[in-house]
Amino acid sequence: MIRILPPEEAKKIAAGEVVDRPAALVREFIDNALDSGAASIELNIEGGGIDKVEVIDNGSGMNREDLELCVKTHATSKIQSMDDLSRSTTLGFRGEALAAAAATARLEIITSTDGREAWRLETSPDGLETDSVRLTQTRRTRGTSIRASGLFDTIPARKRFLKREASEAALCRQIFIEKALAFPEVSFRFTQNGQLKLQLLPYRDSPVRALQKRFGDILFAPRERVFLHGAEQAGQGFRVTVIFGGPELFRHDRRQEYIFANKRRIQDYSLMQALEYGLAGFFPNGSHPVGAVFVEVDPALADFNIHPAKREVRFADSGAIHHGVTKLLRDYVRGSGRVLAEYAAGVGMDAADSGMDAAEGGMANVYRTPELGFGPADKRPSRYSPLGNTYNQSLAMEALLARRDEFTAAGFAAEPEVSYTQETAPGAVQAAGVPTASVRLVGRAFDLFIIAERQGRLYLIDQHAAHERILYNHFLLKPIVTQELLVAIPFTTSGEEEDRFLKTKQEELKALGIVLENTGGSWYIEALPAGWKESDSGTVEEILSLRSAGTNMTERWAAALACRAAVKDGDRLDDGAALALAEAALALADKGGMPRCPHGRPLWAELCREDLFKAVRRTE
Repeated sequence: MIRILPPEEAKKIAAGEVVDRPAALVREFIDNALDSGAASIELNIEGGGIDKVEVIDNGSGMNREDLELCVKTHATSKIQSMDDLSRSTTLGFRGEALAAAAATARLEIITSTDGREAWRLETSPDGLETDSVRLTQTRRTRGTSIRASGLFDTIPARKRFLKREASEAALCRQIFIEKALAFPEVSFRFTQNGQLKLQLLPYRDSPVRALQKRFGDILFAPRERVFLHGAEQAGQGFRVTVIFGGPELFRHDRRQEYIFANKRRIQDYSLMQALEYGLAGFFPNGSHPVGAVFVEVDPALADFNIHPAKREVRFADSGAIHHGVTKLLRDYVRGSGRVLAEYAAGVGMDAADSGMDAAEGGMANVYRTPELGFGPADKRPSRYSPLGNTYNQSLAMEALLARRDEFTAAGFAAEPEVSYTQETAPGAVQAAGVPTASVRLVGRAFDLFIIAERQGRLYLIDQHAAHERILYNHFLLKPIVTQELLVAIPFTTSGEEEDRFLKTKQEELKALGIVLENTGGSWYIEALPAGWKESDSGTVEEILSLRSAGTNMTERWAAALACRAAVKDGDRLDDGAALALAEAALALADKGGMPRCPHGRPLWAELCREDLFKAVRRTE
């Protein structure tokens, strides 16, 4: 038998889509506070938010008439029709939040528009359809205080499925953090069970620097914040700002990757993927960067009305935004921006040279793409070459090239553009402004590590990783030498998707030294990079794997070439080759920071005299 549910029961069931736990109340109340233009927001919770969630703001407040209406279903001041959804710039717009809160908890709202006249509204979950909604006059400064108490007290079936208080409190704190990240110009304060847990002061800097500082304040210790970077770029109908950590701040999961659209945190795997694609090669295998992608998009080009909690967004052109994020990051870390560096090491540079802003406590400078112009800290052209290209800037490279037949791929040749002598005094700077110093070969260990000494420090250099990085830089900056095969390698694809990839990328693959021909249902590999060493099946598999590289196809292929051509674990170099490789590897650091192999691993471990003294307890 079909029955019509009583209005109060239907209201409680529908409210569960919006308010499913205390964190949902936190989200909705803070959204309303931000939409009211508040410059200061305070969150207080008790019992994990189950007993109490209270948000206090200094926003525009409500008058008596608006206060009476605000707890009604779909009561809103933010839209009037469906057409308004395409123009809405507020965080909330459907008028569900306060009605859902009133249906699931005891609600008290105190509000004033001017600080002279204030009103209090009180409701209970069973009183919305009766005369038990109480409205009284009170006192308050301009703004609104809203408190929800006893969540789900009248809905035991829902209350049973809430987590422990500590877990619910952690979820409330996470929502608080997400809102604070997107609004660095607003002051935030979080109190739990009467104890202050987090206080965030507002920032009046440029948008990028303010987001960068707020990100650092919330998630990192002061000594880690120097490794944060900020970049922004405009596109057609959108603008992206990315705050991200250098390779020093990698994580083994994606919990510190945030995606925001018009200041709402959303779930968008595509943009999370763009963050990782753009930073590919700068983090160890199996690790993930930390960062936040902020997308500001024309409301007409996005649909925010596809999820009750607004956790998902449908973009009109998600591909363009994905490409914009990836390109922005790649330009920053590989192009006209700075190479990511371990600034704390300060390899031969002072704060001004290393791109650090001493006035900001070591915060890394903000970078803008050439289309937007450079910020105040970047008035002069960067002296960092793309990808830290110092592999050919030492006489050591001449020795490497002279011995290339022993440990490099065929076709690897480049003349040094700038020369440095081993006899140069430590710290001396040549015309190009790159410091050099004598490198002394100490020995080798385990047929993998080259042990070298320079400027009073001992380096254990991974010979494979170092040589791999040198070759990787070369393959990216010089045309890849192609060698025709005496006998073409035939293969067939497994489906239309692979065929489409090879057909659309045929010219790009040719530029990478891979020449393909298609005859009917079969493909043939006619040419490969000179010195390529791989079985036929392995070659085909490597080429087809480039499908997953996205816009990083060139880098992925260069990494594959470099890995196969570089000296391996177990290859024993003579003294001359080992010294040449050590000099070339350490020259990579002369333009700042710790270079890494294409897979993100550091090239060496470093020890000073004091480290060794401590190890054998000579300092005691």
